[in-house]
Amino acid sequence: MASIVQFENVGLRYGQSPETLSDLSFTLGAGTFHFLVGPSGAGKSSLLKLLYLSQRPSRGVVRLFGEDMVLVPRGRLPGFRRRIGVVFQDFRLVPHLSARDNIALPLRVAGVPEAEIAEPVEEMLAWVGLSDRADARPATLSGGEQQRVAIARAVINRPELLVADEPTGNVDPDMAERLLQLFESLNRLGTTVVMATHDYHLLHRVPQGRLMRLDHGRLSDPTGELRHPPPEGAR
Repeated sequence: MASIVQFENVGLRYGQSPETLSDLSFTLGAGTFHFLVGPSGAGKSSLLKLLYLSQRPSRGVVRLFGEDMVLVPRGRLPGFRRRIGVVFQDFRLVPHLSARDNIALPLRVAGVPEAEIAEPVEEMLAWVGLSDRADARPATLSGGEQQRVAIARAVINRPELLVADEPTGNVDPDMAERLLQLFESLNRLGTTVVMATHDYHLLHRVPQGRLMRLDHGRLSDPTGELRHPPPEGAR
C-alpha cells in the first residue's frame, strides 16, 4: 500500500517552550481511516496542524504525497493544501459568504467551471441537511449548522487527505452518524481520513478504522504502530 503521510522523528515546539510533540514516527497508507485520540493537551490539534500544513515541525521529516514538506518552498504549499480537506474545530467559515458559497469555495479556488459547481454543492447541502439554509450566512447559523457547512466544504472536492478536528462535537448523535457515513464514503473512494475525536462510541462505527493515541505529545505505542479501537465501552 502506498503511503500518503510519513513522519520521521518529528518534534514540534512553540517558541522556547518544551516540545508539544516529540519523536513522532509513523506512516499512513493511502485510503486508510484513522481516529486520533488522547486527553486534552496531548497534542492532537498540533499534530493535525502539521498534517494540513499550517505548521512546520521544529525537527524531523514530514512527508506528504511523497514529498518532504520541510524542504518544499513556501510558494508550492498552496498546491499541496488544495489536496487536503480540513474541518477546523472553530469552523473558519467566510462570514460574508452564504452556506452555499462557503461549500463551493474549494471548487472555485481549484478553477472548476461555474456550470459544474451547482449540482455537487446542492447534493452536499442535502446530505448535511442544510438545503433550507443554503442562503444563510454563518452568523445566522447555529453551531451545529456551521459545523455541517464546514464539513461539506472540506469534502466537496474529494480531497486525497481529510483532516478533521472533532467534526461531530456540535451535532446530535443522528447527524454525527450521518457525517461519519459521509467520511466513510469518501474513504472508500480513496481519501485518507484522520479524525480527532473524544467520542469513543464512533470508533466502532468504522470497521476499517484504526487508532492513533497521543499522550503528552507522544504516540502511546513507541513503534508508531496504529492499533485497532479498544473493545466497546473501553476508555
